[in-house]
Amino acid sequence: MNYLLDANTFIEAKNRYYGMEICPAYWEWLKKAFNDGEIYSITFVKDELSSGNDELSQWVKEHSDIFMDISDTATQEAYTKVIETASAIPDIKQDAIDEFLRVADSWIIAKALVTGSTVVTHEAYNPAAKKRILIPNVCKLLNISYLNTFEMLFALDAEFVLA
Repeated sequence: MNYLLDANTFIEAKNRYYGMEICPAYWEWLKKAFNDGEIYSITFVKDELSSGNDELSQWVKEHSDIFMDISDTATQEAYTKVIETASAIPDIKQDAIDEFLRVADSWIIAKALVTGSTVVTHEAYNPAAKKRILIPNVCKLLNISYLNTFEMLFALDAEFVLA
């Protein structure tokens, strides 16, 4: 099984629990997990993250191979299904649909649909959400597995050991 990382997993890690200066092992582990075929993300996430001017944007630029292309035909076709599914959520607001179209979330789900990957996000399932389309809500509708960073780390038996 492989895991497809949402932008918020990188941002939260950098800003909170796996800061690049306090836990460089996490970022090394990400590279290793990618090389082992266990994790990846998509180019849309790379574009979002690399537009900044901080250590995360620099890390993303240096490790651009982690981010898979989304221009392939299968992903493009899956994207249509994702948008149709999200747009059909009862009582969903048009602003939520518009936002969903602007950000990487819909593309992450489309790539997961094509690859059979588990989506890794810090968003939580909330069927009552109407002002924002949440990744887990659409994943659930499309039978795509999802979890958070910590669940992924446990599933992959990650260890950050001091030497």
